[in-house]
Amino acid sequence: MAASEPDSDYLPRGALVLVSRDPPVREQVGAELRRRYGADYAVAVCETGDDVATRVAQLRDGGTPVAIVLAGLGPADPGGLDVLDRAGTLAPGAVRACVVRWGDLETAAPIFEAITLGRLDGWLYRPERTGDEDFHLSVAELLAEWDARQGSGYEAVQLIGERWSPRSQELRDMFTRNRVPVGFYEASAPEGREMLAALGLEQPALPVVVLRFRPEVPALTDPSALDIAAAFGVLEPVDEGTLFDVVVVGAGPAGLSAAVYAASEGLRTLVIEPLAMGGQAVTSSLIRNYLGFPRGISGNRLAASAYQQAWSFGATFLWSRSMVGLSGADGEHRVHLSDGATLRARTVVVATGAEWRRLEVPDLEAFQGRGLFYGAAVSEAQAMAGRRVLVVGGGNSAGQAAVHLARYAEQVTVLARRGLATTMSDYLVHEIDEAPNIDVRACVQVVDGSGGQVLEEVVVEDLDTGERQAPGADAVFVLIGSTPASACLGDSVAKDRAGFVLTGPDLGGATPGWPLDRPPMFLETSVPGVFAAGDVRAGSVKRVASGVGAGAIAVALVHQYLAWAAAAEG
Repeated sequence: MAASEPDSDYLPRGALVLVSRDPPVREQVGAELRRRYGADYAVAVCETGDDVATRVAQLRDGGTPVAIVLAGLGPADPGGLDVLDRAGTLAPGAVRACVVRWGDLETAAPIFEAITLGRLDGWLYRPERTGDEDFHLSVAELLAEWDARQGSGYEAVQLIGERWSPRSQELRDMFTRNRVPVGFYEASAPEGREMLAALGLEQPALPVVVLRFRPEVPALTDPSALDIAAAFGVLEPVDEGTLFDVVVVGAGPAGLSAAVYAASEGLRTLVIEPLAMGGQAVTSSLIRNYLGFPRGISGNRLAASAYQQAWSFGATFLWSRSMVGLSGADGEHRVHLSDGATLRARTVVVATGAEWRRLEVPDLEAFQGRGLFYGAAVSEAQAMAGRRVLVVGGGNSAGQAAVHLARYAEQVTVLARRGLATTMSDYLVHEIDEAPNIDVRACVQVVDGSGGQVLEEVVVEDLDTGERQAPGADAVFVLIGSTPASACLGDSVAKDRAGFVLTGPDLGGATPGWPLDRPPMFLETSVPGVFAAGDVRAGSVKRVASGVGAGAIAVALVHQYLAWAAAAEG
């Protein structure tokens, strides 16, 4: 066993641990790790699982967390997965990956199975040469995953408030979903009081937001979304005289996709988003079935990349404002905003998505943000360390939330009205089955709850017997489906009974006033030139990939509409 040792006055950020019985793997991979990462990380190269246990204990005692454990897998390392299982127990916060030889197909099946069952976070190929950038790209991705799990580092924003305040939780979640590095400090704790005193604030309205990257901006007390957007410098005025080719309402997967394709194809594009990019998808800690990401990608990272892509093509974004109405005049559409402004548009793509359905248990609703959370609430995951958590729901979002929370919580229990097999992707069902700290209770519903300052008790009812129990729980995350965010359309656009927007063939006889000789196009609503994409549309498939595809299709139809309109005018 060998390791690179840090200077006596320097504490590494973390440790990279490599274990293999194959000397060439230890020498070659170990040398690559030391050369590239030795300045910031301790690098430990081990031969056996016992060596790993000894080294991890030494690192822990020295205050250095284990970031990554890499284990060889192949003819010389047939027990690599077992070593990683043991390492996961010794260093539960570490990212675990196998190192394999390119072309060693025998390792593929056990690796894919291990990833499905949650035993493994990824794999990487042995470096083929010194400075092999494909190898280091894989290591960088693993380090980024570990860093994201830690939630540590630079705090661009500091939030001082009450931990169980719904507004504090809402702001923490908003910053996290927008990939703004945020640190939270309880106002009643010594550190929080010292920070408020240093800011010259005595008994301020909470929460307080400090923008560290803009020291010239005073601390914001109990700020609105508009206040925060203005302080960030993204509250751009709207030129009400500009005629946009397409206005996209909503920056979830469908809206961002529409923005990317519209802007890249030369259309003057504007996107309206009231809260955070990514929609519900951004709360998914790891989307493993999205095309092109075999190791998975977080909804947060996917949304941020899509936003940057649309922005780079020239799309304009209006943050912290929402559409409150839609009308038409002079052959154009008028999009009315929450700040009183009005936009002119040739076409509109409505991608407002859907909102989490409520439990409708009155005694529980009072604890929203104080133990009851709708959605995955990614910013709260680390706060669940050592706690007992309930996840209500049986779909993919609930499954992803349960797996993510299980990394931190002592125990996670999934409560579903039915079994998981009919409503959840197979890979998630297997991962939940294999997780040692996740239980599933089917045929149950939440019927009551109580507490003081925070949620203390949840009552669950068996749907078959009517028996009620109070399973111990410190927090409840509810992911039981969604309702469409279509109220902003008023009566101007036809919807089904649930409020989802009707489009194309689904309109049927719902549009007796359809003004054109041609039928509505596939994603076109009852208003010509207004399209719907994503979860707000009736009949949509609730998947990130389908939302992205719908956004792209909507832009293709926008082109058809604009060509038709130009021909009609000519």
